[in-house]
Amino acid sequence: MKYKTRLYLGFGSVVLLMTVLLSVAMNILNGMDRDMNEIVSNRYEKVKLATVIRYESNNMGTGLINLLIENNPDRMEQNIDFIQKSRHNAEAALDTLAESVTQDRAKQLITDLKLLNNTHAQVERQIVELAKAGKRAEALQKFTDSQQIRSDLYQTIEELKSYQEKQMDTALLQSNESYHQAANIFVALVIAALLIGAGITIWVIQSIVGNLNKITSVIASTADGPTDKFPRVELVSGDEIGEIAAAFNNMAQKLEEHAEQEKQFNHTIQEQSWLKTKLAEITTMYQGVQDLHTLAQLFITRVTPLVAAGYGVFYIKQGEGDQRRLSKLASYADNGQQVGTDGFRYGEGLVGQCASENRMILLRHVPENYIQISSGLGTAAPNAILILPVEFENEVLAVVEFASFESFSPLHEALLQQIVGNLGVTIKSIAYHMRVEKLLQKSQTLTEELQSQSEELQLQQEELKSINEKLEEQNQNSELKTRELEKVKVELEENARQLALSSQYKSEFLANMSHELRTPLNSLLILAQMLFENTEGNLTPKQLEYVNTIFSSGNDLLNLINHVLDLSKVEAGKMDINLEEVALSDVAVFAERHFLPIAGEKGIQYEIRLDPDLPETFRTDVYRLQQILINLLSNAFKFTDRGQVLLHIHKAGNEILADRHIGHISENSEGIIAFSVADTGIGIPKAKQSLIFEAFQQADGTTSRKYGGTGLGLAICRATAELLGGFVDLYSIEGKGSTFTLYLPISISGAETESRISAAEAAAGLLEELPPPAVHPDPFKGKKILVVDDDMRNVFALTTALERHHMQVVFAENGREGIETLMNHPDIDLILMDIMMPELDGYEAMRAIRKIPEYRSLPIIALTAKAMKTDRDKCIDAGASDYISKPINLNQLFSLLQVWLYK
Repeated sequence: MKYKTRLYLGFGSVVLLMTVLLSVAMNILNGMDRDMNEIVSNRYEKVKLATVIRYESNNMGTGLINLLIENNPDRMEQNIDFIQKSRHNAEAALDTLAESVTQDRAKQLITDLKLLNNTHAQVERQIVELAKAGKRAEALQKFTDSQQIRSDLYQTIEELKSYQEKQMDTALLQSNESYHQAANIFVALVIAALLIGAGITIWVIQSIVGNLNKITSVIASTADGPTDKFPRVELVSGDEIGEIAAAFNNMAQKLEEHAEQEKQFNHTIQEQSWLKTKLAEITTMYQGVQDLHTLAQLFITRVTPLVAAGYGVFYIKQGEGDQRRLSKLASYADNGQQVGTDGFRYGEGLVGQCASENRMILLRHVPENYIQISSGLGTAAPNAILILPVEFENEVLAVVEFASFESFSPLHEALLQQIVGNLGVTIKSIAYHMRVEKLLQKSQTLTEELQSQSEELQLQQEELKSINEKLEEQNQNSELKTRELEKVKVELEENARQLALSSQYKSEFLANMSHELRTPLNSLLILAQMLFENTEGNLTPKQLEYVNTIFSSGNDLLNLINHVLDLSKVEAGKMDINLEEVALSDVAVFAERHFLPIAGEKGIQYEIRLDPDLPETFRTDVYRLQQILINLLSNAFKFTDRGQVLLHIHKAGNEILADRHIGHISENSEGIIAFSVADTGIGIPKAKQSLIFEAFQQADGTTSRKYGGTGLGLAICRATAELLGGFVDLYSIEGKGSTFTLYLPISISGAETESRISAAEAAAGLLEELPPPAVHPDPFKGKKILVVDDDMRNVFALTTALERHHMQVVFAENGREGIETLMNHPDIDLILMDIMMPELDGYEAMRAIRKIPEYRSLPIIALTAKAMKTDRDKCIDAGASDYISKPINLNQLFSLLQVWLYK
């Protein structure tokens, strides 16, 4: 046979064998590629879904904790939405995972997980409903009782996640085994092809022996060589053997690329698994932490070694606006070196710049004069520094700084960014919790004070009860009075308990308490006054003394109520003044007695200076003056750490009006007294001096009266000063101190003084405005009066008082009955109309009566126990002829009756 034929035959046979070999190899590669795609698209997706379920379950737990510790309605709705969104995401991931699993074990775990998830969802809804209903204690107990359910749920999720990870690891192992088997099969096929082709091509070996030896040696080396690196055939001939070499080299390249992809995929999976595991551990670590210092120390101690750092610092934000500052709260491996600083302003240094820009800062090749990381073996400067902001809703709450000998890896940076992303929520939550704790302490203090007041009231009521028990032996009227006092006691105790529970709703509660207390007190004082008159002459002097004591105690109780209502009067714009002669020396003694101990405790020089040209006394409300001075001096000591505080009492001429462009002080005043409180404290920025009085406008009016005052803010000081006929001025230099000056007139005309007194109790005032009543020997005899009041005690008391003056009385228990009674008795001369009544109140009843033509001019006197500043105007606008507040003074009442019955 010719060489050409042998060559064709030999090469044809070899080509055929190589084609079969390559087909088998390609089939193997395609199978391996399908296996890897199945691992990536199926197994990894299942692990990802299990991780999502675990993550969203943690979010639901965090949301429930925030729901229980925060007492803000807006935040409550946000937390509920957050919980519901997390539950929706978890259930969606669980449903997707349930559709994709085929193994019996996985199906069983998903079934168990759905049962636990449904149970946990029911408990979660119960907790949310209790929290929305304000039953925080029951919600917290429910949350504590459901701990085992959550534990079982998390354990089942971890079991499912571990099972899916195990399945993925098994698939990877099988893929590796398949790869090794494919490699062995491929090598075996190559060897078989060489053995078969050797017999065919032996007779053409001389022409192709060199090239075949190269290919054979390369292919043979793959059997014992590494599976991730294949040798190459160094053959550049353009014949069929060259094409085979090129195909082999291409196949080797594909196998190497596949091995590299598999290696990178495994590395990525390991990094992601490590990242999520550490993130979950750090997130779990926050549970149970209730203060920021513990959180900061726990965070910096745990995270610093986790990112291979040798030094770490945790800075927390303090202050607001221009006063914001980052202060060191915790550190890791701090050896006390005097390097750097313990705090930064926003924009100061890299820490302040990180907070100002809200971005991460990374430094490499750090100079040697930075912090030295030390151990028992020596010290050295770090190579890299990483600074990260901790934010919540675009607000930087803290900054963390790490120093390391090595550069921070992308994995470490990714871990830190995810950790600080969750840390902001935790800081905000703990800050809210700490604020709630402080408010709770204040609430407990208020509760104790209110309890003490309640006990005092109870003692007074016990005394009244004892007195009335003695009067009970004399007549039936005294027995009725004792029952009335018992009712008053019950109402007062109930109001005291309600006050302790509802201090946050102070203004509305105090106004309602005014009505509830004045209403029974009204009948008590009226009947006591009538008994004291002793018109029948059947009471002994001792009994009259008892009655007088009842009347005096009732008035004392009224004064106590008015004292408590001071807070609501401030917020409602109603504050009375009581002008009296005040000695300036007494003011100085008062200021010295109250603040000299504070000055000694803080080590501040405290001086009170009175100019010699001052008058000895001047007329003002000493209690309101003391309130203002206490507030100004308290602020001065609060914001002064060194130096002095000076109270300078001096004369200021009327030119202060022109200099300051203020016209509050009357031109009739005989001069101005200035009370200047100067300090060497932090001062107030120029930009904020015009707003400083507005900043306290919403101050809490229920705080305890420290130093005998009410703790009112500067806005209330200004209002009180204007009520006294003066004003408050401010001069301040930031960093050098402030001077608040109260200017008061030395004397105020009688008309001006009276115009500032509240018009709430208008009965006596209307006698400056109405003509004197006509003289009549028995002015009330035969007059018919309609009393409209839902409180039968007041009806009884008023009826008794009116009938003693020979008047005929009819009554109704609400506005609707009052109109019906009026229509049935057209001869009624005057109506006494209570305001606060059910069904149809006094305002609505008076409007309805005025719409009836024949009753448009009928005298109607409004009675109310809710004596707020605008009540008189509201009554007049509703149709009342006049107005008198409870408790009713009988002399005022009969004066008004005489005026309107004969007007």
